[in-house]
Amino acid sequence: MKRILLCTDGSPFAQSSYPYGAWLAQRLGASVDLLYVSDDRGQATAEATDLSGSIGLGASESLLKKLVEVEHERAKLNHQRAKPILAAAGQTLTAGGAETVKLIHKTGFLVDYLENLEVDADLIVLGKRGESAQFASGHLGANLERILRASHRPCLVTPRHYQPVERVLLAYDGSLSSQAMLAFVTQSPLLKGLDIHVITVAKDANRAIAAASLKQAQHQLQSAGWSPVCTLAEGAPETAIAQYCQTKAMSLLLMGAYGHSRIRHLVIGSTTAQVLRSTDLPVLVFR
Repeated sequence: MKRILLCTDGSPFAQSSYPYGAWLAQRLGASVDLLYVSDDRGQATAEATDLSGSIGLGASESLLKKLVEVEHERAKLNHQRAKPILAAAGQTLTAGGAETVKLIHKTGFLVDYLENLEVDADLIVLGKRGESAQFASGHLGANLERILRASHRPCLVTPRHYQPVERVLLAYDGSLSSQAMLAFVTQSPLLKGLDIHVITVAKDANRAIAAASLKQAQHQLQSAGWSPVCTLAEGAPETAIAQYCQTKAMSLLLMGAYGHSRIRHLVIGSTTAQVLRSTDLPVLVFR
């Protein structure tokens, strides 16, 4: 059986990822590992703090003891908070059709657990932003870009609100990550029976290359049984992709994490990052 790793912090964006996780579980016949990580950095910082240089030794020891006690209490509350969040998420996933859901609670930092947990996962799901979303509406979540950069699995990045998936857009540029995307689509049951569109965005200088890439994608999809709607657009990729999603009422976007020109392992591609920031659609990102 396939396995989905769904990361939650209980935030509104995380809650919208649950129905997407259930949809994926049904389409793929997959189980769901539901992960909540309690952040213990405040406790570790308090225990490592040295105040002796700024105030007297006795006062610093007393203050440090109080800081550690506060952080211990906060750690307890965070641990207690995990249980109802995981339980509620599990109930939503089960009600949505996920047959097997495993609840996992860890303490530390999410990215630190990713390498081990993703070994058994076929796909990762996480919200675009976390608990501080209301303060960072124009930004990606603090963990998101690090996870996209570190993970070797496809990652579904979910928006604030869920909508049923009916029409899917593949942003294809012929890069290695978009080839991985196309291979996944043709080999997986995930998108079977859905309306598939493909867009390739070209600049004047590389229009012939872009057209050839689009033709290749069209042929691969047709060989796998689809009749894709293929479009060759011009201009800035993030703008063209966003306009297409809006005018054609797409409900899911697939794209590579990197294009042809990228600084390896430092940042995700600029087009991918800009689309993730601006779109209200779920985006399935491929390395």
